[in-house]
Amino acid sequence: MTATEIRRRLAQKTVGVAGCGGLGSNAAMALARIGLKHFVLVDFDVVEESNLNRQYYFRNQLGEKKVKALSDNMLAVDSSLNITAWDLRLEADKVKEIFAGCDLIIEAFDRADAKQMLVESVLSSLKDKILIMGLGMAGVGKSELIRQEQWDEQVYVCGDLVSEIDEELPPLAPRVGIVANMQANLALELLLRE
Repeated sequence: MTATEIRRRLAQKTVGVAGCGGLGSNAAMALARIGLKHFVLVDFDVVEESNLNRQYYFRNQLGEKKVKALSDNMLAVDSSLNITAWDLRLEADKVKEIFAGCDLIIEAFDRADAKQMLVESVLSSLKDKILIMGLGMAGVGKSELIRQEQWDEQVYVCGDLVSEIDEELPPLAPRVGIVANMQANLALELLLRE
């Protein structure tokens, strides 16, 4: 498939990004750069200095809402993008409304309870949607342990599946970037299958 054909096919697709931090911002930027035109972004947070070591933001965006800052960064790459930005903390009762028009959803939350809520909501109310999760990207090295798995018909997971973020195992750009780009690459593969 040629680059032109890939861009033509991606122009008709929509990807939801649940969480615009390290995984979400990097995965969304990767997809914007390869020709995806329609995005639904969801996050409630603002850009902080501590985010700059792994998230696709810049110093001049400190204090901005992440959905606005990410939208601006994506539009700087491709001004023809169609981005719907939801500035809110995602709750189960909003998942269907927000992501119903998406072809697939990239899960990029920090907290395990938020991840679980999204998985349960997608499996119960969006049975035709694919969910690509990020799980286990903290720390340094051990890139060979990062992989993708299909957990069921709807759910895929990218990461090492074990490393939890804490003081001794922080999220850093290299591993976060690997997982985010793995999510974007898997999204590309699945979108082009259709």
